[in-house]
Amino acid sequence: MLGIATASDIKKREINDIIWIIFGAIGVAVVLLGTDLSQELPKVGIALIIAPFALVVWRVGLFGGADAFALIVLAVLAPGITMSTNVITPFTTLTNAVLMSIVPMIINVARNAALLATKNDIFEGFNETTKKKIIAMFIGYRAANPKFSFSIEKKVGNQKKLNFRLQHAENTAFCQKSDTWVTPGIPYMIFITAGFVLQLVYGDIIMSVFGAFR
Repeated sequence: MLGIATASDIKKREINDIIWIIFGAIGVAVVLLGTDLSQELPKVGIALIIAPFALVVWRVGLFGGADAFALIVLAVLAPGITMSTNVITPFTTLTNAVLMSIVPMIINVARNAALLATKNDIFEGFNETTKKKIIAMFIGYRAANPKFSFSIEKKVGNQKKLNFRLQHAENTAFCQKSDTWVTPGIPYMIFITAGFVLQLVYGDIIMSVFGAFR
C-alpha cells in the first residue's frame, strides 16, 4: 500500500483515494474474519488513537490528506506490527517519519554551507538578520529553476525578505519563479513509508532513546 502511494506521490504529486478505500476494506475484512476478534478489535482501537491527531495535522496543513489517510488505514491494516522487541506506540510510524524528515534539512545545510564556502552569495539581494539566514539554510536553498518546491521569500518594497509563514501542504502552489529561495516540496508519504519500515525492523526510535537513559 505505502509503496504504491509513495510511487504515485513522487510521480504525480497526488494519490488516488481508491488506494485507501481498497486497503481500508482489506484491513476491516482481516479484522472481522480474524481468528480472535476479541484480541484484534482492542489492538485496532488502540492503533486508531492516531486518527484524530492525523486529521488535525492535515487540517492545519502540515501534511496532506493522503498522509492522514495512510496513517489511519495503516492502523487498521497493521496495528502495532513490528519484528523488533523494542517498544512501539500508535504514533511510532509518525514519530519515525518526523525524524526522517530531518534528513533533507541536513542536505540543505550541507549544500548551502558548500556554496558559502566557495564564495557564492546565496543571500544576494536580501537584507535579513543572521538568525533568519541560518533558519533558511536549514529549510531551503536558492534555486535557479525551482521544481516541486515552495517559495520562502517575498518582496517588501524594493527589498527581498525571507518568509517563513506556514503554508498549507495542499493549497499552496509550487514556485515557478527562477532564482528564488524555496523549501523542497518532498512528498511526506516518503517519510511515512520510511517511518513504517523503521517500525518494522527497529521499533520506535524516540522511545528507544528515552529508554536508553532510564
